[in-house]
Amino acid sequence: MVAMMAIRRRSKAALTLASPQPVMGSQPNEAAISVSDLSIVFDTARGEVIAVDRVSFSVTRGEFVCIVGPSGCGKSTVLNAIAGLEMPYEGAVTVDGRPMRGPRPDVGMVFQQPHLFPWKSVRRNIAHGPRMLGKSAKDAGAIADGLIEMIGLTRFADAYPHTLSGGMQQRVAIARALANQPRVLLMDEPFGALDAQTRTVMQDNLLALRSRINATVVFVTHDIDEAILLADRVLIMSAGPGRILRDLAVDLPRPRSHAIMLEPPYLALKKDCLDLIRTEGQRAFDQARER
Repeated sequence: MVAMMAIRRRSKAALTLASPQPVMGSQPNEAAISVSDLSIVFDTARGEVIAVDRVSFSVTRGEFVCIVGPSGCGKSTVLNAIAGLEMPYEGAVTVDGRPMRGPRPDVGMVFQQPHLFPWKSVRRNIAHGPRMLGKSAKDAGAIADGLIEMIGLTRFADAYPHTLSGGMQQRVAIARALANQPRVLLMDEPFGALDAQTRTVMQDNLLALRSRINATVVFVTHDIDEAILLADRVLIMSAGPGRILRDLAVDLPRPRSHAIMLEPPYLALKKDCLDLIRTEGQRAFDQARER
C-alpha cells in the first residue's frame, strides 16, 4: 500500500523555524535511519502551519525505537517522512545512507488499519510484494507460507480478509510488510484500533517476532506502556510544532513480557514518560482551544 500512496511535496515559503537540534541516538556511520533538522509544513485554510520543527535523531541497525507524544504532535508525519511519503520543507532523511525521495521496497510500513486487498487470500496478500518485485509465483508463495507460519495463521492461508478478526488482519498486514525482507520496518499505531485483549496479544506476538526478523523498527504509539514494553528507546515529542523533547533509553532486560510492567524500574520509567507527556498533552489541548 505504501507504493500506492501519493507523495506530498511542500512549498518553500519563508517560515520561522526552531534552532537546529542535536542528533539523538547513534553516530551517523552506525545509523540505519538518520533524521537531520527535519521540518515539515502543511498548507491549511489559515495559511502554512509548521507540523514538525527541526527534528533530529538517528536509529542504529536492529534497534527498536518508539515515538510517543500528544495528538497532533507530528509523530505520524515524521514516520511518513522516513517512509518517503512526506517531502521535507527543510532537512533530510536517509535510510542506509540513501536519501528518502519516495517509497522503497527495503522500507516496509504497517498502518493503523490493515488495508488488505479484499479480493486476495491471506497467502496472495502476503505474496503481492514479492510478485511486484519480480519473484516467481512459486518463490513468492514460499515466502508467504513461511511468514504465515511465523504469524500463526497456517489454517487461514486461503481465507479472505473479511473472514478474519481485526487482530488476524493486522498480523497479515505485518507479514505483508515483512515479505519484501525490509531492512527498516515502520509501524504507525498498528494496534491502535484493536480491543485491549487483542492488543495485548499482538504486543506479545511482536515481541516474539522481533527475535526472528532482521529489521530496524520505528513504532509510533500513544500508549506509554506499549512503548516501554516494546522499545530499546522512547522518543517523546512536544505538542505542535513537533520537536523531540526527550530520548529515553529503556534499559530493561529482554526477552520481555507484560509481567515486567510490575517491576520498579519499569514503573519509574513510565512515571518519567507520563509526567512529560501529561504536560505536553495539556499544552496541545490549550493550543487547540485557542484556534
